[in-house]
Amino acid sequence: MKIKQILIAALLATMPLAAWSADAVAQLRKFIAEVPSASGQFTQQRLDKLASSRQSGQFSFKRPGQFKWEVLKPYEQLIVSNGKVVYQYDPDLAQVTERNVDQSIGASPAAILFGSGSLDDNFELAGQPSKDGLDWLRATPRSADAGFSYVDIGFRNALPARLELLDSFGQTTRIDLNDIVVNPQLDAKAFSFTPPADVDVVKMQ
Repeated sequence: MKIKQILIAALLATMPLAAWSADAVAQLRKFIAEVPSASGQFTQQRLDKLASSRQSGQFSFKRPGQFKWEVLKPYEQLIVSNGKVVYQYDPDLAQVTERNVDQSIGASPAAILFGSGSLDDNFELAGQPSKDGLDWLRATPRSADAGFSYVDIGFRNALPARLELLDSFGQTTRIDLNDIVVNPQLDAKAFSFTPPADVDVVKMQ
């Protein structure tokens, strides 16, 4: 492992400065400052899994802390936050998990794109080499119990286009964002959720 790390460091050290996306961090800050709401489509896949593990759906958010992440294929799942409470609804399990929004997204990847708190309090940000036509940055959580090691975010035309998250188990999840609509009119009702009467509600402390 040490030899691999040394080889990677040597490779990066020989790359020209132009190959580094130094402005990716600036693009992120601009996105947070100038895009209070957005909607779009996403695909999500674990990179160590077959294509059958791919999920797709739609998302929307409105700062501070309101968002909806709706998986439509291959099975339905919904994560929605009204800014105070985050609900995770799994129709197949007939279960809703309920968490305080600060507990759920304080130092999570969702806080980077959907939140309104201080990035620098929760994450260390650093530019990464450009690849796949995207400008990249790495956000490393300052908290040791964040549940993930880092998330790389690739920007195209000042909008986030791809996230690659390395979790605490060494598994990488890639999320591609598409068809993003900037600053649409989103009603607060879009982020409200009432658990169906026939499901179990689990409240996490």
